Amino acid sequence: MATTTAGMGLEEQARMLRSGEVNSRELVEAALERAEATQKTLNAFRVICAEEALAAAEEADRRLGEDDNPPLLGVPVAIKDDVDLAGHSSPFGCGGGSPAVRDAEMVRRLRAAGAIPIGKTHAPEVGQWHFTETPLHGATRNPWNTDHTPGGSSGGAAAAVAAGVVPAALGSDGAGSIRIPAAWTGLVGLKPQRGRVSTWPDAEAFNGLSCYGPLARSAADAALMLDAVHGNVPADLHKPPAPAEPFAEAAAREPESLRIAVSFTTPFGLVKKVDPEHLDAIEAFAGRLAGLGHEIVRLDPDYGMVGPAIIPRGMAGVEAWLDSHGEDRSTLEPRTRTHARFGKALSGLPLRISRAAEPALRRRAGRVFERCDVVLTPTTARPAPRIGALEGKGYWTTSSTASAICPFAFAWNVTGWPGISVPAGLTSSGLPIGAQLLGRENDEATLLSLAGQVERAEGGWPRPH
Repeated sequence: MATTTAGMGLEEQARMLRSGEVNSRELVEAALERAEATQKTLNAFRVICAEEALAAAEEADRRLGEDDNPPLLGVPVAIKDDVDLAGHSSPFGCGGGSPAVRDAEMVRRLRAAGAIPIGKTHAPEVGQWHFTETPLHGATRNPWNTDHTPGGSSGGAAAAVAAGVVPAALGSDGAGSIRIPAAWTGLVGLKPQRGRVSTWPDAEAFNGLSCYGPLARSAADAALMLDAVHGNVPADLHKPPAPAEPFAEAAAREPESLRIAVSFTTPFGLVKKVDPEHLDAIEAFAGRLAGLGHEIVRLDPDYGMVGPAIIPRGMAGVEAWLDSHGEDRSTLEPRTRTHARFGKALSGLPLRISRAAEPALRRRAGRVFERCDVVLTPTTARPAPRIGALEGKGYWTTSSTASAICPFAFAWNVTGWPGISVPAGLTSSGLPIGAQLLGRENDEATLLSLAGQVERAEGGWPRPH
């Protein structure tokens, strides 16, 4: 069973369970077997919850065949390590933390939909970087080429899905942390509208920058997982309006003819070092969109001061996370400690100013949607770096390198709007390239519909061998 189910998507596994072609214990055992087998090569999981997952699978098998079963009953999934899973700590790439007393709201909803978490996946320390490597937990590797990173900070989640360990995983995105690893592992990665997925037990995450969403093998699977986890509790600070239709229906329908703006400009200005293969891939992707009946225009969002505005929010978020979790800072990397010191200095007036600037920045960037429906950019400026490329480097070197390699994603964390990365081809060395589609406020549906259309036209996305 491990061989026959490896690489199957969320929707396909759920269908097989409903039809009786397979039972949940078989699926979960196969996922656990793959998780253990790939730990030495990929190191995707911090903890594998075999006993709990198998018990949940037994319960799912007892329920299968009953009327009105939840849509993901019995399907194995993975959870990023910044999300509370009852009985397990959430060290977020660090070393401390007490076991969570209860599931985070998004996990509660995922379980209510019938899905079975098989483990928690690796992230860099406090989710800061575009790679997933820590002194304590080691390096997480890319299934396409294990000499390279799968990205960060949802690197473990992306590696687990790309390798076919699980059909989908829940990640988080504070400056591209779902979209970047999705691009570098050939997946669909969706950062939903801020607040679409509850951040509870936190009223918001990282000063409103971080959103939670799916990493999946298809647009349909990403939509299915978002359908399972979206929603709010009264204490959530951000509560977008309910979607007009299920996200799965949006991903399955053909979009209307859209006006799509191709842009290679970032909040830091025109990037002069975008990898030529990435430029070519996005131009070719735009050509395929034109072939599907969409109008392609050359148009850049007016980002204004979005770049400076993210700095206090992100840095203060790192400091606040370490403080609230009582982390022993002496065990952290020096660059993490530096980040936190800056965060403490910026947690007062600079943070308040950056947050107060958001409405004006949103209005300014949002004017692009008066002239188009979707913005298309590269997800990253370059392919996945090699493992250890920044090992031992200080804060400034690491931060400036991250900004140069991954300049396209973070603006939509400041605005809070949805963005999705989908596969756009491979480099000459066989590493995945991602195309980023950026949408209007609360408009995940258009992004999923467009992603699904491209995917069907492509006949699916390539997978690592």
